[in-house]
Amino acid sequence: MEWIFDKASSGYAFKAADLDDTDKLAAYLAGNSSPGTVIALDGDLGAGKTAFSQRFAKHLEVKDTVNSPTFTLIKEYEGRLPFYHMDVYRLSLEEAEELGLDEYFYGRGVTLVEWASIIEDLLPPEVLYIYIESGEGTERTFYLKGCGQPYEAWINTLRENGVL
Repeated sequence: MEWIFDKASSGYAFKAADLDDTDKLAAYLAGNSSPGTVIALDGDLGAGKTAFSQRFAKHLEVKDTVNSPTFTLIKEYEGRLPFYHMDVYRLSLEEAEELGLDEYFYGRGVTLVEWASIIEDLLPPEVLYIYIESGEGTERTFYLKGCGQPYEAWINTLRENGVL
């Protein structure tokens, strides 16, 4: 599957040695999220998209159990902000066009889309792209690219300070 950006030229690469490191990245991103935040996740099967989503939701103060919405497509959760968790793996672009996803992307919550490259043409112009690559054991590399504000500022902060 082709992704929108070349990992080598992504805005920021973060190497997570374990789930604690993944949690730090999720905390930073969730802590900076506001209504209309859209995060587009991609990576191979088993790369850690759902694990990242669960940690992200935790830092949005979602109390419910977050699991992959593969068969339901979209799950909505309440937290500090509404959290819209999508998994579009089983959709075609044509099917996704009929779902009215703009209501989520431009709504009052935060949208996180797993397998986002499938609906790349439907994503808003301002989005944070994350590609997750598996490493040895629990190691993961997160390649982040921000398109538009505030995502470019997030990337600049990460470049300057690392994951806080």
